[in-house]
Amino acid sequence: METEKLFYRDGYMKEFDASVISCKQTEGGYEVVLNRTAFFPEGGGQYADPGWLSEAEVLDVQEKDGVIYHKVSGALEEGTTVHGRLDWDIRFERMQQHTGEHIISGIVHGRFGYENVGFHLGSDYCTMDFNGPITKEELKEIELEANKAVFRNLAVGITYPSREELSSMEYRSKIEIEGQVRIVTVPGYDVCACCAPHLGTTGEIGLIKLVDMVNYKGGERITMLCGFRALADYEIKEENIKAVSALLSAKEYETADAVSHLKEEAGSLKGKIASLQQKLLAYQAAEIPVEEDVVLVFDSGLSQNAPRELMNLLLNKGAKICAVFAGTDKDGYRYVIGSRETDVRPLCRRLNEEFNGRGGGKPEMVQGSLQGDEAAIRTSFGSGC
Repeated sequence: METEKLFYRDGYMKEFDASVISCKQTEGGYEVVLNRTAFFPEGGGQYADPGWLSEAEVLDVQEKDGVIYHKVSGALEEGTTVHGRLDWDIRFERMQQHTGEHIISGIVHGRFGYENVGFHLGSDYCTMDFNGPITKEELKEIELEANKAVFRNLAVGITYPSREELSSMEYRSKIEIEGQVRIVTVPGYDVCACCAPHLGTTGEIGLIKLVDMVNYKGGERITMLCGFRALADYEIKEENIKAVSALLSAKEYETADAVSHLKEEAGSLKGKIASLQQKLLAYQAAEIPVEEDVVLVFDSGLSQNAPRELMNLLLNKGAKICAVFAGTDKDGYRYVIGSRETDVRPLCRRLNEEFNGRGGGKPEMVQGSLQGDEAAIRTSFGSGC
């Protein structure tokens, strides 16, 4: 016996009563079949409705051959009546996204002829895949047109046309549908075969915001936020822009210019710092004697490419082998070892074995990291070189 689908009768039904046809224990819960349900099962790119059957939490809802199976957290006695309650905030939020998707897909199809070849309505985002290119400027135009449809507060129609009526209708459909086809219509924007619950009017969407677009399989993947999700996104971004504004002592609408100016200043300072670092390394190299077979340098202040640059300066000064260690006994060391006349790879292998290190390179230069204290490392070089 097929389950009566109350969500088709009334998409705004929040609670209902139903009889338990069967209840079987499964891995992680119980599988319950009711004579009727308002819980929408997973399908069409949309997750199943969450909620409760009496005191048992509804964990998942699936449909097979017209029968809807509810996976719940507790056992329900067969033959009894249970009270179902949807998590209405989540259901309504999803209806906002799905109805918004119809408007966007209808606009894209009407303007470019592209098909929506992929749709995913997740717990915090909604994506649509279109099989053709869209520019950033066109995306802004699509968003504006979609919100005009929202503000017009159009009635969303649900119809069940006969096969004869369908043969003369133009409508979007992602798959071949057997049996009764359910058509969702947003007047002037979209006519599409769809099984999911939708809003009664476009005004209930509140706002449609297209927040991202990336190339995907020769077309575009668009990320959309509608209604409460768009509001939450705005609140997060507003909080962040206010914080950035305060840090930069700039007006909120001028933060991009302020950041650009700050980036230019940082670039200029980075160049000056690099120049000063080169001079400092030259002075440092001049003060380091190179009489030993292996010149060892330990300096916790060296960062980025400075260890290698100091090594090259000391090799230029005449060092046969130079090893520079940047770091501390507590945090470990990054090392670079070089020579113009000796293969330094055996030194690298020995260091890695003795001090749990990692690294390698070419005969003239190796680099890596290790754990150990300065005294032990110096002793290792003294005994092996």
